[in-house]
Amino acid sequence: MVQTSFQQESLLPGLESGDRLNRYEFERRYNAMHSLQKAELIEGVVYLPAALRFRSHAEPHGNLIGWLWTYKIFTPGVELGDNPTVRLDLDNVPQPDAVLLIDENAGGQARLSEDDYIEGAPELVAEIAASSVAIDLHDKKRAYRRNGVQEYIVWQVCERRLDWFYLQQGEYVSLPVDEGNVIRSRVFPGLWLAVDDLLAGNIGRVLSVLQEGLASGEHARFVEQLAEQ
Repeated sequence: MVQTSFQQESLLPGLESGDRLNRYEFERRYNAMHSLQKAELIEGVVYLPAALRFRSHAEPHGNLIGWLWTYKIFTPGVELGDNPTVRLDLDNVPQPDAVLLIDENAGGQARLSEDDYIEGAPELVAEIAASSVAIDLHDKKRAYRRNGVQEYIVWQVCERRLDWFYLQQGEYVSLPVDEGNVIRSRVFPGLWLAVDDLLAGNIGRVLSVLQEGLASGEHARFVEQLAEQ
């Protein structure tokens, strides 16, 4: 008896945390598991998500997305993604909490595939981590660095710490914090973050500082540059 493609797919083994696969086998099994909402391949190892708590993940995630979304709507040529699958290389298919990328038609380094996945390295990736022992600060960080993610934000919620790294000569270095405890992106001019206010949940102040960045001359020049591509 000839098996249908659906029957053939249903015979595939499911994904399990710790499986060691390449990207193609990972995606084949992932696509066959229709009920699975998130899975990642990091350095050739499969990771499945645990249940997410509200205060330690969902709420910070929402605040981070709101900050990035505000920047995106005032910056034509920049795109924002929430939990997109990213095809970095044969051993790494992460699903970051957020990505900010420059449209490929405006000179961005990543592209959208024909089947609507991000291929290559987004300019900025952000992750919400429970603590410094999380994969986000170790294997993921190495994979993002090696593949050319220009800026990487890791918010360690339980430790009330946020690191914002910038790729410089093949290594991640921390972006400086100015006298007002504000970090300013080097890849996305005008993307300013009041770090202490974000950690304290003072989102009004976070958006106020961002508006200052959006009103700056560097942001205006960046928007003009994107439009000229």
